[in-house]
Amino acid sequence: MKKRFSVIIAGGALLVTFVLPSFAEDKIQAVVASNGRIVFTNLADNTPPVVDNAPGPRPPMFPQRADVLAEEVPASLRKLVDTISLNHGVDPALVRAVIKTESNFNRWAVSNKGARGLMQLIPETGSRYGVRDFFDPQQNVEGGVQYLKFLLEKFKGNLDLSLAAYNAGENLVERLGRIPPIPETTNYVRRVRANYVKRTAPSVAAAAPETQQTVKEAKQETPNVFRTVDEQGVVHFSNIGPPNSN
Repeated sequence: MKKRFSVIIAGGALLVTFVLPSFAEDKIQAVVASNGRIVFTNLADNTPPVVDNAPGPRPPMFPQRADVLAEEVPASLRKLVDTISLNHGVDPALVRAVIKTESNFNRWAVSNKGARGLMQLIPETGSRYGVRDFFDPQQNVEGGVQYLKFLLEKFKGNLDLSLAAYNAGENLVERLGRIPPIPETTNYVRRVRANYVKRTAPSVAAAAPETQQTVKEAKQETPNVFRTVDEQGVVHFSNIGPPNSN
């Protein structure tokens, strides 16, 4: 069995001694623990991240961003949108942004062009994806998400063209190769994008990049570790090399 050991850098020179059974030369790697400290270990590649409980200052924790639009939706509809969207590999937050823009989460909405339900599907598009009851949330969202996925794949992930096609039709957007110069369509793309962007509310401005920079700097400052075995077979690890190490 491979022996596990680790060395924690807490500041200053490192000089730690281990008494271990003899074993083959191990690959020592430096990893950053969950609190930002540098830890040296021989099992960095095949064990969970090292957790260092040593006292000392720790980097701030930042809560996950809250999905604002999700909070506007009843729990049952939110779960339905999440399940269907993830099943088809589409961002649930994008689907919520489309629903917000199309119907404002009103399952009974009908447009003057005959689009119906939460995702405002026209009969032709809905039938294409097996929708029979356009006012049934399950069927409407299922058909709308499948159509949105189709457009995202057709336009190679270009969100603006996909949204424009959802509003003005895929054939027109494909022919023009850009958002059609139709005020309703350009305004639609802008509104969905605005809803999609504001789906998350930052908790601490510009906090995450600073944390990433801190970790990056910590990695750059990782010292070399030297392994030596004395006459009694005791293994020593230190960032201060032996006299002949230079």
